[in-house]
Amino acid sequence: MRKLQGHTAIKVGSECLSRRATLGMITGVLAAPIVGLSTQGHAQSGMDWPNRSVRYINIFPPGGATDTLSRLYCAKMSEITGQQFVVENRSGSGGNVGVDAIAKSQPDGYTVGLGSIASHAIAPTLYASLPFNPAQDFTFISGLWQLPNLLVVNNDLPARSVPELIALLKANPGKYAYGSSGIGTTPHLSGELLRQMVGTNILHVPYRGGAPALLDLLAGRVHLIMDNIPGLLPTAREGRIRALAVTGPQRSAAAPELPTMSEFLPGFEITSWGAVCSPAGIPEPVVKRHSAFAKQALESPDLVRSFQELGAKSWWTSPEELVAFRASEETRLAPLIRASGARVE
Repeated sequence: MRKLQGHTAIKVGSECLSRRATLGMITGVLAAPIVGLSTQGHAQSGMDWPNRSVRYINIFPPGGATDTLSRLYCAKMSEITGQQFVVENRSGSGGNVGVDAIAKSQPDGYTVGLGSIASHAIAPTLYASLPFNPAQDFTFISGLWQLPNLLVVNNDLPARSVPELIALLKANPGKYAYGSSGIGTTPHLSGELLRQMVGTNILHVPYRGGAPALLDLLAGRVHLIMDNIPGLLPTAREGRIRALAVTGPQRSAAAPELPTMSEFLPGFEITSWGAVCSPAGIPEPVVKRHSAFAKQALESPDLVRSFQELGAKSWWTSPEELVAFRASEETRLAPLIRASGARVE
């Protein structure tokens, strides 16, 4: 030990450190683990989510109603969180390709995507096997939207109301055909529900999407369609087809003058819906934080208005409510799917 400019010095190897410097080092070493634990605890709490961009997988092709609605939602989430929600379209097999990608992604909260009535309520009964389990392979975050179908007919069809259409179908079993965007879709199930409730034969003509079905409706090769409102309402407004009703439980804000099918056929309800889901195993704090952001987005007046203009209803649910709703939809639709004879091996 020796004096160095009024301070006691400690010999460490070939260097001398002052007592003050040594105490500073010791204090720093002791403080370091505390800082590290605090940061780790903050991350585990989910309070820093999201701290980078989030990938949102839309399970249907670009340009359709679900794509537009998804991008509106993601834009609002980007605005609220300050991080980009980037839409990636992964379509195929009725949405199953994209859903499988969601299920098999890293469960860190940074890959989310669209769960729908097609993938999470219809597919379990429609498909003989699936590469994912709709109930067990996902973390459910929130509902997104509810979107009824619109019943439209060819202008040459002598039916200007739902009762007139029902009478025409009953009087001519097997004469008229309805188009759909594919087997097992809500347009298909809407037509099947009409056939069952009216008690007559209506031919089903499936297409690869709503656009070719609409083209054949305009040409008179099919006589009616029940498809999502955004794809049909503009053509009906132009007077090229005739809109008769919506398939939801309430009248649509996009076309309040149109009745619901249930006003003439009590119990008739087919409503498409979308929801936010992630792979199973997302940390609970992240789920809660994501759900809270989703609520803020889906209840914002501008997003509500934008959804309404497309015929959709903004629809937030808690994660627990969404789990129960999905299960109830699968149970409700299974008998209708089986009765239709639709099955994909």
